[in-house]
Amino acid sequence: MDSRRTIWMRVVGGCVLGLAAVWCAVGGAQERVSESIQLPALPADTLPPTELLTSIPLGFERWPEPPADNPLTLEKALLGRRLFFDSILSRDGSLSCASCHLPDHGLASPDPVAIGIGGQRGRRNSPSLYNVAWGKSFFWDGRSMSLEEQALAPIVSPLELGSDLPAVVGKLRRHAAYPQLFAEAFPGEPDPVTEANLAKSLASFERTLVRAGAEVDRFHAAEYEALSPEARQGLWIFESRGFCWQCHAGSNFSDEAFHNTGVGFGRDGRDLGRFEVTGDERHRFQFKTPSLRGVASTAPYMHDGSIRTLEEVVEFYSKGGAPSDPGLDPQLRPLHLSEVEKANLVEYLKALSK
Repeated sequence: MDSRRTIWMRVVGGCVLGLAAVWCAVGGAQERVSESIQLPALPADTLPPTELLTSIPLGFERWPEPPADNPLTLEKALLGRRLFFDSILSRDGSLSCASCHLPDHGLASPDPVAIGIGGQRGRRNSPSLYNVAWGKSFFWDGRSMSLEEQALAPIVSPLELGSDLPAVVGKLRRHAAYPQLFAEAFPGEPDPVTEANLAKSLASFERTLVRAGAEVDRFHAAEYEALSPEARQGLWIFESRGFCWQCHAGSNFSDEAFHNTGVGFGRDGRDLGRFEVTGDERHRFQFKTPSLRGVASTAPYMHDGSIRTLEEVVEFYSKGGAPSDPGLDPQLRPLHLSEVEKANLVEYLKALSK
């Protein structure tokens, strides 16, 4: 076994297997109410156990390498998993990371935009965390360049978990179990409960979240009956005159780049997207291309959660996004798909989730 003890979730028939259920967060959360918004109870850790894998998952060509200063180990992944489901990371103990990344919703959220501490509404939809190990940048605007950096941002966001890192570290140091768990995950460190190790453990858990082996992958592996006739027609549209492949490229169906697809055009207060990070006029209204793996499980869609169904997504792109938008990505154009073609494309997208 590689000394890095690389840990990956076993994927069977497109379904991910999680880490050991014994690491579920403890304690039930009461319902929280803010004005008309009622927050649900903390999501349970329902992900099944993990296995150590040595093979590359079906549909992918490689394993991404973790950072040299954060090699992936079972102890870190298990610690990160417990932290991910624990409300200790929020200021008032009302939310966890899983509150916006639900196991039964493709590690995304059914809410159009994230709902944070005190029922506050965020600005953007909570994207799925599956296959973030293959990511090059993170968040819709790409403002974080590593999972370690990304992992801490929701904790300190006043619209999300609303904490500050020194306070969180203090709570973890006083906790009955966490000091020992950090010591096991970061052996030899005199004071392992630190902000940096909190980030490393959460990032390690996120790197184990893999979704692969879908019907589409099986079809490409010469199991031709894996796709229905309708999904095969959808595949042809996706890879030819639909031009979907231009942005949803590669094993993870994302070019990891940023595009203005016209979402939000004509609305007041339109989200500036990538421009807020770079200040580059070319990046105005651009957002990162999300992966399509598991897409049938993660509605609603787009960075603002403004599109409710896959059928509506396909309709939006069939019309060419927002053709009147002067900054529209030049790769978008009206497709004029027939009703049958649109339905077949939806079947193909569903086959990426099975």
